[in-house]
Amino acid sequence: MFFKKKYTSNEVANYFLAIDKGNISVKKLQILVYYSYAWTLTLLNESSDNLINKLFKDDKFIAGVHGPKIMKIYKKYKSYGFSAIQDKPERPIFSQKVEDILNQVWKEYGNYSGVQLESIIQQEQPWINARVGFSPIDKCTKVISDKDIFDFYIQYAK
Repeated sequence: MFFKKKYTSNEVANYFLAIDKGNISVKKLQILVYYSYAWTLTLLNESSDNLINKLFKDDKFIAGVHGPKIMKIYKKYKSYGFSAIQDKPERPIFSQKVEDILNQVWKEYGNYSGVQLESIIQQEQPWINARVGFSPIDKCTKVISDKDIFDFYIQYAK
């Protein structure tokens, strides 16, 4: 196992909220956490047959209408609606390798709005696969597969 400490999805969310300058909506936060999970899964595992290195194991992403969603993060911040989350938690401590990945995700996606990230994510196969059989506006609680995540993003890691 790569990780000495078990991280949580809330710690990853708190990381982005702590480094943000006040423009993260719930939608944007969910997608940043998703990309952090996806990049870690892809970069720190050898194949989709043995996905042992995961950023966190406490939650799974469901294929929500607006993109990947972890329900406990959504419930915690849903009162903000489409507005920026005002919570400023302490910045969690991660291993250097994990923090490097989180910083890469922030550098790549931090300047996008939640709406822009939604548009990007809805063109990606893991979310599309999980929503098969659902209309664009149907509520969906189907879990996005780790195998689908790895198999899709590994194409870009080469």
